[in-house]
Amino acid sequence: VHNPPGGPAPGGHYSHAAVGAGLVFIAGQLPVTADGRRLAGEPFEVQAHQVLANVRAALEAAGSGVARLLQVRVYVTDLDHWGTFNALYAEWVGTHKPARAVVPVPALHHGLLLEVEAVALAAPVEPAP
Repeated sequence: VHNPPGGPAPGGHYSHAAVGAGLVFIAGQLPVTADGRRLAGEPFEVQAHQVLANVRAALEAAGSGVARLLQVRVYVTDLDHWGTFNALYAEWVGTHKPARAVVPVPALHHGLLLEVEAVALAAPVEPAP
């Protein structure tokens, strides 16, 4: 299990990332800053940038990265934000296009507007010399 150094502590009994069977599983990331500040009340774009930064940090802490993403699941409290998120996400992920699902939800913890979870390939294991 992995938690990004300098990142927010998990808000419950879980790790931000777990690695197994060659995969990295990223727990749902909320718009929470490294010092634990929840961005409720901030504009959607600010929250989305923070969530994507948290996903990247969790991937990198587990030895993976955005280019190794296989699947991304996005929970949003208002589908009116979808176009904005899609544009920010496309910039963040670049030309890579992992599978993705969008799940509208009535509410998320602490009044936050989105949450993102993901699965990626783990870094290849170097053979022993």
